[in-house]
Amino acid sequence: MSLPSAPSQASAAPRPAPVTAPSGLRIWLMAARVRTLPASLAPVLVGTALAGYLGTFHALRFVAALIGAVFIQVGTNLSNDYSDARRGADAEDRLGPVRVTAGGLVPPRRVLVATYVSFGVAVAAGAYLIAVAGWQLLLVGAASILAGVLYTGGPRPYGYEGLGELFVFLFFGIVAVAGSFFVQVRHLSWEAFALAVPVGLIAAAILVVNNIRDIDTDRRAGKRTLAVRLGRDRTRTMYALIVYVAYLVTPVTWAFGPVRAWIMLPWLTVPLAAALVRTVRNRTDGASLNQALARNGMLQLAFCVLLSAGLLLSR
Repeated sequence: MSLPSAPSQASAAPRPAPVTAPSGLRIWLMAARVRTLPASLAPVLVGTALAGYLGTFHALRFVAALIGAVFIQVGTNLSNDYSDARRGADAEDRLGPVRVTAGGLVPPRRVLVATYVSFGVAVAAGAYLIAVAGWQLLLVGAASILAGVLYTGGPRPYGYEGLGELFVFLFFGIVAVAGSFFVQVRHLSWEAFALAVPVGLIAAAILVVNNIRDIDTDRRAGKRTLAVRLGRDRTRTMYALIVYVAYLVTPVTWAFGPVRAWIMLPWLTVPLAAALVRTVRNRTDGASLNQALARNGMLQLAFCVLLSAGLLLSR
């Protein structure tokens, strides 16, 4: 009996391409969830633009506010990555991107250290703002960091009780816009709160998309988000209402205040918003909803850039 011959080069079965592990930088960018960071940048632009409309702008305060806002969000994202992994919310069958703790890409202790470092950078930026703008910002910064940690951390995380969207509206809308305005002028005005409402609504819509995508895995993990409580269909309706109401309340400072019609510039993004609503209403696959999540972040940035431009053109 003859031995089987070795396969020739032409007939050899092709070898599978080696899988390339993510680089260290890419892993940390995944952990920071950079696609959602416009949620922290956008309200700072609006609050600062309102101060500019009133004739006040301090460049260093603006930069410090941007740094503080971004690193509070990065710290929050890292804290959520760590806490969700410990609670079993980030299962292998989730439709969203891999989480670095649950996916075993970074040891939990390193994620926790990175969380502390991120919040430390935010505290440093906040210390400068407290020194130049007032002690009140200490309360704002402490409340923002505490809200970020307790979203999925602590004994009773509010993100597991369906309160996530409310806190996003408050801290990425009301607090962020009014706080950024206060940093520049050291007082508050009703216009800052009125402009913060549409900003906060579109920021909350980002979390709604995230929770619609994760509704099945969140339900199994006992994470009772608003999407889990309402169900997929009603949450989709809520998403559409949140997005469209943001546009309807945009002209309040023109209708009842001194701002001119330039404040309507964000309405140029209505076609993008309508396309997002259709995607969220009609699609259930993870790829489409992940794209919708990223596009919602870009929508908020575009909305707030145009809102800021409208304020400055109203001078």
